[in-house]
Amino acid sequence: MKTILHCDANNFYASVECYLNPALRDKFVAVSGNPEKRHGIILAKNQAAKKMGVKTGETIWQARQKCPDLICVPPHFDTYVEFSNRIFDIYSQYTDRVQPFGIDECWLDVTGSRRLFGDGRTIADALRERIKKEIGVTISVGVSFTKVFAKLGSDMKKPDATTVITPENYRELVWKLDCSDLLMIGRKTAEKLRRIGIYTIGDLANTDVEVLRRLLGINGVKLYESANGIENDEVRHSYEKYIPKSVGNSTTLPKDVKRREEIEAVVVALCEMVATRMRKYGFYGEGIGVGLRFNDLTHTGKQSAMPPTDNAMYISDCAMNLIDKLYAYGNDLPVRAVSVGVFDLSTDAHERQLSIFDEEEREGHSLGTALDKIRRKYGYGSILSAAVLQNAVICDGLEDSDFLPFKK
Repeated sequence: MKTILHCDANNFYASVECYLNPALRDKFVAVSGNPEKRHGIILAKNQAAKKMGVKTGETIWQARQKCPDLICVPPHFDTYVEFSNRIFDIYSQYTDRVQPFGIDECWLDVTGSRRLFGDGRTIADALRERIKKEIGVTISVGVSFTKVFAKLGSDMKKPDATTVITPENYRELVWKLDCSDLLMIGRKTAEKLRRIGIYTIGDLANTDVEVLRRLLGINGVKLYESANGIENDEVRHSYEKYIPKSVGNSTTLPKDVKRREEIEAVVVALCEMVATRMRKYGFYGEGIGVGLRFNDLTHTGKQSAMPPTDNAMYISDCAMNLIDKLYAYGNDLPVRAVSVGVFDLSTDAHERQLSIFDEEEREGHSLGTALDKIRRKYGYGSILSAAVLQNAVICDGLEDSDFLPFKK
């Protein structure tokens, strides 16, 4: 039987900030965006702030209503990535099967490591102690025989705890939890399940699988199997290259906009950052999607196919074509936020069917690579397109830190 660990760094961003600034350790601390640029959202909070009811994703003013003494600090994403890499280096000393699930959590398959390091609990406790001593933050670890149950275990006891879920005790520990606690169940899926009387993971596990198939399709079958401890999903080797489903960026603007040139400036900046990340990992995209959020917080979006590319200007042209069909400039509600995403990604250059006469595409790739080198050395703002320069006020909220990928 497999032994799977799910390791989750507790309150990661806030824990790193408190480690680097000991004066914060006994205070109510949150990492947040910049309220002056309307990025005033809680990104993370420490344990003290969490006990006061502060939640990730709420606004700073909402958090301070619950916790008037809350200290908000800006994020330092480069530092979080550095700490994350050091933590993952320790994980890799125990197994070569390390699969990231974000910057601060991952699965480890330690089945083949038990003769060297002991059983799952022993390895989990060793990892907790090493990371606390060597890195300065704490982790919680779930130990189980499936990835889904291991993740549930890491959520059960926080901070700095190990929870073991076995074939003998999972019905007692897991089945009483709300069905929304199970991986892959979001708000809408939970609502569908509750409408037919499924409230807990146990309810899900004991529902006729054909009922779930009719309700949710193949995902219903997968959820049934997960609730019953049935899983064929492997923990990937750390050296396996993961191809994400999409690469995207979004930003909230410093002021609402309605004119095409203002929206285009933001789209160009976002597409430059998307293309930079694509080239970094050798991706080409064949699908483009855009999203607009209005000043009443409603939103809309549109997608389409495009020829395979990593060219920022071509991607931005495709994005603006979609927005032109989606938005009535000057008539619709003002735009508060913009998002751009590229999907249908591939890393195989042989799949790109470019004409031998397509000099423009090749030149676009070379130009993009040259821009990447300049920005890596001097920062995103060191070289900007004319559209961005002409709308500097609109793009003032677009900072280097806004475009850092959160996934490893």
